Amino acid sequence: MSDEIQEFIRAASFVVLATSDAEGRCDASPKGGKPGFVKVLDDRHLLLPDVAGNRLFQSYENIDGSARVGLLFLIPGSDRTVRVNGPAKIVDREELDRQKMKLSVQWTDDNSKNLQGLLIEVEEAYSHCPRAFKFANLWDTETIAKNLEAKR
Repeated sequence: MSDEIQEFIRAASFVVLATSDAEGRCDASPKGGKPGFVKVLDDRHLLLPDVAGNRLFQSYENIDGSARVGLLFLIPGSDRTVRVNGPAKIVDREELDRQKMKLSVQWTDDNSKNLQGLLIEVEEAYSHCPRAFKFANLWDTETIAKNLEAKR
């Protein structure tokens, strides 16, 4: 990963994790936290913590069948994104502790804790064209409010 890609990941507070099982059935799971909640270990490895939540583990079941993942990193308000692809392996909470991975979320409840995580080997990492964000006017709150009001 280039320095620019690493800095974007450190600034990102949201990522979509895409996986598929051995038969090719796909799943995309949103993950969020404070900027930098996905740890850049070096220029070829990322550590993505799994915070206790809805008790759905499709991504982890998929990784058991097909260890390849795709990540789409977002920074709210920015039309830039970063895409990362590569193999992943599931790591336990003890490995998160060894990597000094602390809970890094904006909001907590009684169940908020790191359960496990994914160690991702980066094979591809690149910025993505902002056109889709511009087509959607994604971050324009006035447009969002008008669209929601028009549907009522």
